Amino acid sequence: MLSHLIIKFLNDHLINFALNLVLPTMIVFYFLGIVFRIMTYYTVKRHDWFAKEFEKRVQKFIEDETPGQSGSYSFYSLTKRMLEKTYYEIFEVRDRLSRRRNDRIITLSDRIFLIKQGMAWLVKDLLSQLKFLRWNDQNPKLINITKNTFQKNPCFNYIFGFFSVNRIHDILQILPSLFVIGGIFGTFLGIVKGLPALGKMDLSNMDISKQIMDQFLLEISFAMNSSIVGIFFSVSMTFINTLYSPDRVFVDVVDRFESSLDLLWYRSNNNLYPVDEGKFDEHRDPSEALAEQAITQVLKQNERSRDFDKIKSA
Repeated sequence: MLSHLIIKFLNDHLINFALNLVLPTMIVFYFLGIVFRIMTYYTVKRHDWFAKEFEKRVQKFIEDETPGQSGSYSFYSLTKRMLEKTYYEIFEVRDRLSRRRNDRIITLSDRIFLIKQGMAWLVKDLLSQLKFLRWNDQNPKLINITKNTFQKNPCFNYIFGFFSVNRIHDILQILPSLFVIGGIFGTFLGIVKGLPALGKMDLSNMDISKQIMDQFLLEISFAMNSSIVGIFFSVSMTFINTLYSPDRVFVDVVDRFESSLDLLWYRSNNNLYPVDEGKFDEHRDPSEALAEQAITQVLKQNERSRDFDKIKSA
């Protein structure tokens, strides 16, 4: 008797309530999934943007170097100079393009994705680890340092500074399966809801029996739509997850950044930490910082040229 009452209560209230919520819930989660997938991808792409710009400047520096040219390079100082040059130049160009806008303090993308803060943290954390490396002729496995630095970045690993990118990514990966389960669940709910009506059929009254059967088929048809929608959401979400995969971008970023650091390591001949060298300051005016770097670089090039001429004359 008790079980009959429970089944009747579920059929009269909870099943109807759940059936009415299955399809709207899937629709809401589908569009939320698309939004968060794109935002997750864009957040990780900020790593890629900085890594590409850093790679360009390292390649240009290596191309401008003359084979056999003398000169002492500290790996820490050289990396710091390349990182600062990358950081200041990319934001100097952006600030120059947006000087006529009202908001010159912080852009909308910086507010949402913490781009500038994330890159500043990246530079600081990387330099803090590189200065303790012991110099040798072997590669010190810079890929581990690079991967660790990117993975720990609190700005690039959170959306809006609150939602964890890794957790959202894990949820989005299982979302296509949940859509299929939700569609099947909606279909079963529709069948369970319609089956009790078949017990009221009176075969002696064909008109009423036909009405009951038509209503049952209508409810089953509506319930089957949830499975169709669930399959469509699952397929399209799987395609979106593949197209905007942050894992692939992250692997490319780590490889690109580590390759650039390797080039600087092989060009250097020590890893001395200059005590008199100033710390990285992300709040400096980019134009001022770049001008100071240019003057310092010219002075160092002139000094190396004089040393090279002395060696040739000797």
